[in-house]
Amino acid sequence: MTSVLYDTPGPRAKRRNVLYTIGFLAVLGLVAWWVLSAMAAKNQLDADKWSPFVTDSRVWTTYLVPGLTETLKAAALSIVIALPLGALLGIGRLSDHRWVRVPVGTVVEFFRAIPVLLLMMFAAALYREFTSVSSDFRPLYAVVTGLVLYNASVIAEVVRAGVLSLPRGQGDAAEALGMRKGQTMLYVLLPQAVTVMLPALVSQLVVIVKDTALGGAMLGFGELLSQNRQITANYGANTIATFTVIALIYIVINAILTHLAGRLERRLRRGKKSAAVAIPAQGGPTEVKSDAVSGA
Repeated sequence: MTSVLYDTPGPRAKRRNVLYTIGFLAVLGLVAWWVLSAMAAKNQLDADKWSPFVTDSRVWTTYLVPGLTETLKAAALSIVIALPLGALLGIGRLSDHRWVRVPVGTVVEFFRAIPVLLLMMFAAALYREFTSVSSDFRPLYAVVTGLVLYNASVIAEVVRAGVLSLPRGQGDAAEALGMRKGQTMLYVLLPQAVTVMLPALVSQLVVIVKDTALGGAMLGFGELLSQNRQITANYGANTIATFTVIALIYIVINAILTHLAGRLERRLRRGKKSAAVAIPAQGGPTEVKSDAVSGA
């Protein structure tokens, strides 16, 4: 039995895959044993180095939860601004008008080429020198500005690639029905392209959450990762223990975000039979037109 992408494994291939899996798990177990043994030899697994996270709730209420709140605040603001801005820039890059397409493309390539940390630092300098923003809010503003400029440019490329990946017949059918360029983009192409773009968009949202840590490292922004210094200084917790707990928090946040996006993607795929990832029908112009209308 054969699928579109590969042949179904036979008995020998299945046995080989089982052996590969067992071998991988064995190697992974040995690596984990070696790491834990090395940590134990250096007294890194002593209970007193990990106990503050279990026995003292002030570690959470004073540092971890406020830091997590700042991380989520910066990430949420960046996502809310970057998503629509990136969509507009992506549509601008697809414009038929050169006077729109070229300047938008220049802006996208410019901000996409600059490291996000440099954008944050530059934004912080601008807010300090040319605005009256309070020093209490300046790090947050700088972090959000840098994240928005960089990620909106990346999202613009995701949108452009998603729309261009659709079969050309979708746009042609919409134009044949009398739709203008803007209507075709809004009601036919973008709804179908969302399904194609969603995995890349989710990956970029995860990057936004993690990149908030750059503001804590260089701008004094009180996000989650920056709380490790206060925890190790005030509670005597081990640095490795602190980093481990913070890493687990990041993993949980991003796992929730990915799970929600996965549910949304499955719902979109069920609701759009003519998604761009499906193989186009071979029935002629009539079926292409119905696809475009259903995508609208």
